[in-house]
Amino acid sequence: MAGRVSQRTMFDNYISNMNYALSNLMESNMQASSQKQVNRPSDDPVGMARILNYRASLATNEQYQKNVGQAESWLSLADKTLTQVSTVLTRIKALAEQAATGTVSPENRKEISYEMRELYGQLINLANTENEGRHIFAGHKIEDAAYVAGLAVTANDPALSNTSFTVEGGAGNTIVFQLLESGTIGTDALDYRYSEDGGTTWKTGTLASNAAPVMLGGARLTMSPGAAVTAVDTGNDHEAGNGTWLYIRPTAIYKGDDMNSSGLTAERYGAADIAATADGSFSRDVMVRIDQSGTLSGAISYSYSMDGGSSWVPATASGTGGPVSLLVPGGFLTLASNGGNALTAGDQFVIRPHRASLEYEISPGEYMSVNSVGKDIFGGLYQAPGQARPTAVNGGDGRNMFEVVGRLVAFTETNSQTGIQQALDELGTASKVILTAAARVGGKENRLDVVQGILESQEDDQTMRMSSIEDVDVAKLMTQLAQQQLTYNSVLKSSSMIMQMNLTNFL
Repeated sequence: MAGRVSQRTMFDNYISNMNYALSNLMESNMQASSQKQVNRPSDDPVGMARILNYRASLATNEQYQKNVGQAESWLSLADKTLTQVSTVLTRIKALAEQAATGTVSPENRKEISYEMRELYGQLINLANTENEGRHIFAGHKIEDAAYVAGLAVTANDPALSNTSFTVEGGAGNTIVFQLLESGTIGTDALDYRYSEDGGTTWKTGTLASNAAPVMLGGARLTMSPGAAVTAVDTGNDHEAGNGTWLYIRPTAIYKGDDMNSSGLTAERYGAADIAATADGSFSRDVMVRIDQSGTLSGAISYSYSMDGGSSWVPATASGTGGPVSLLVPGGFLTLASNGGNALTAGDQFVIRPHRASLEYEISPGEYMSVNSVGKDIFGGLYQAPGQARPTAVNGGDGRNMFEVVGRLVAFTETNSQTGIQQALDELGTASKVILTAAARVGGKENRLDVVQGILESQEDDQTMRMSSIEDVDVAKLMTQLAQQQLTYNSVLKSSSMIMQMNLTNFL
């Protein structure tokens, strides 16, 4: 039995068919505008999950490539700087060879010394090279200059080999200091003379028997007592075998940090009668806090922090009256009596490892150090943690570029041909250290090129895989759009024709 098809039923069918055709057309239109066949999770739940994974992987890859770019910036600048340092050393060597020649007059050496001192200043500037405001040869202390200009002492008298010198102030030219009397520093009052113009004119004074500091123009010299010195024959211009001479000359003082992997410093805040030492392998500073007052003889409640005090982890240790080792990540903090064994709540200790590497993560779990420890390349003077005063890196030998060139400047300004020849022999060693450092930087640059190529290949592969899931086939979509448009037009046309048909048209 056939049922009657009402106008309402027909209308509902028309609307349903039109909406269905229009929905398909709009879906294709959305894919055409986005060029993606998966625009929301409902389009392909499994595909969307894979797409999100690829996007996360590509974002990580992009960050690694940015890190590689930053690392390349640091290393490229270091490479260029070391090349410039080598060029300056080559020029200094040429000047030194000229000054070491016996046919060169004192006036000629003085003329040579002007350029050599300027080149010394240029070496300090190069050692303080910055990348985006960060000093690349200062270890972790990138905010401040790696080197500052200073003064050092060179003595010709072997009797002063164990004597420590402290020089403060400044001098625009090498100061020659000579003892006019034989005796012992710190015991005898000794007459001396000094010259600020390479020995042309002299000023005199007396070194007090208590070895008090002496003023030498703009510089102040302090010598540790105990060394026996010999009077200089002022009628003899040559220093060899002629009493005690000192040269107050230019140097560079390293202000960065070192890379002594075995070096640890345990600093104490409070608990003056407790001594602290550290042992272990630490990658960062560790803070230790005493949480409850007590002694080294009982239970010790303490906490440690690996994030500068933002969060603390509680722990306990048992004391026996002697040294007590507190376990912290990476090793131990050992507390011992320093005249007492009382611990007060709130006392703090900081374990500071000697470290200097500034690293970028260039691929998962792979890090590269991009900065350098200037003292290991350029030398100079360095005051390590715990030291009373700066001392010459590597004992001031040929591996210490700033000390070698500083001595060259001093001997050139004071017309010491023998001293120039000795320093000239050491200059080759200093140049080799610079070239070795440049080779190390170049090796890192080559490694970054390899890593960059791998990251780019991974990016291309992941992009292709994601595209196969996410991107639409444009040719297929255009055909589908044409078909869906034709379908929608057909539905509209047929619906319009049917809607116009009713019984009144046949009366």
